[in-house]
Amino acid sequence: MEIENLAKEIRQMAFERKEPKPPEQVGASWYNDDLTYNGVAKTLFIILPTPGCAWALGDSGGCTMCSYVSDCTLEPIDTETILKIFHEHLSRHPIAEEDRISVKLFASGSFLNPYELPKNARDEILKTLMELGNVAEIIVESRPEYVKEEYLDEIFEIIGDTLFEVSIGLETSNDYTRLNKINKGFTRDDFENAVKLIQKLSETKGYNIKSKAYIFVKPILVSESQSISEAIETAHYCESIGVNRLSFCPATIHSGTVIERFWRKGAYQPPWIWSCIEIINTVRDEIDIPALLDTSGFGSRRGPYNCKKCNKDLKHMIIANNLTQTKIEYDCDCKSEWLAEVENSDMNSSTVEIKHIPLY
Repeated sequence: MEIENLAKEIRQMAFERKEPKPPEQVGASWYNDDLTYNGVAKTLFIILPTPGCAWALGDSGGCTMCSYVSDCTLEPIDTETILKIFHEHLSRHPIAEEDRISVKLFASGSFLNPYELPKNARDEILKTLMELGNVAEIIVESRPEYVKEEYLDEIFEIIGDTLFEVSIGLETSNDYTRLNKINKGFTRDDFENAVKLIQKLSETKGYNIKSKAYIFVKPILVSESQSISEAIETAHYCESIGVNRLSFCPATIHSGTVIERFWRKGAYQPPWIWSCIEIINTVRDEIDIPALLDTSGFGSRRGPYNCKKCNKDLKHMIIANNLTQTKIEYDCDCKSEWLAEVENSDMNSSTVEIKHIPLY
């Protein structure tokens, strides 16, 4: 597939330009309020040092918008080093002051993949969190192929009745977009099977386990109008199969990605912030599960953008309304320009399949 070849070429060029980071530079953490299953609570975010996403490191070249692997070690890390960095970050935050906290563990790939995060390190991290006594929720990310009963049995043997959420980057319910424009490498059926397993383990084994879907806003070769409708359709699909939460991730231009290649050639622009607001307001009107909207890159040259007058205000409103799950009410002169683009964005839409479009 041509998109895979392009992704692999660009990824390899990025690796050649950039030295792999040492584990100490990969690890990161922050601590703030976030929406949990039990309302707003303090949440600890920890990025664990890993070699990077196996999908991106393999022959596929990875997803067209993602550069997380460029910030990884690219080589396996021993358990002792992972745990040392984990404990260092754990000690930086006043988590003992709270009765209940949530912990989000990011592995720049799949937490459930033992190649990326060795089982010994995973188990020790979970045991440490349980010993704290106030961790009510643990949230991780994984591709669907690693959502296995064996792995989840091992995890719940350690965490007991603690809530455990598996976040999966579905990106879109449209298989053609996901496979040919995002290069995600799995189908809607693969995603559904992972969600069904999570539901089965909740029902048959009593595990306090939930699922979340990441939905990507505006992949390459998708118009502004199409990106809005596809994101909303994806949210409805997720609700229909029993996904517990949603998180919308608007495109930001990351270095060493296919999406950056398109952007540099003038063939792509991240979504308007108005498009993101249209999506989240519609979803909060029509869908009865919590939905978050990520604001990374908002107002920057490489991220979602409206105008200098409203970028900052809207970013702050979105962050606040993520906690309240309320709609965003705001107006600005630039909104008419956005509406005109949405109305006309499909005028020159092509029906040519991607395999016939020169990407080099």
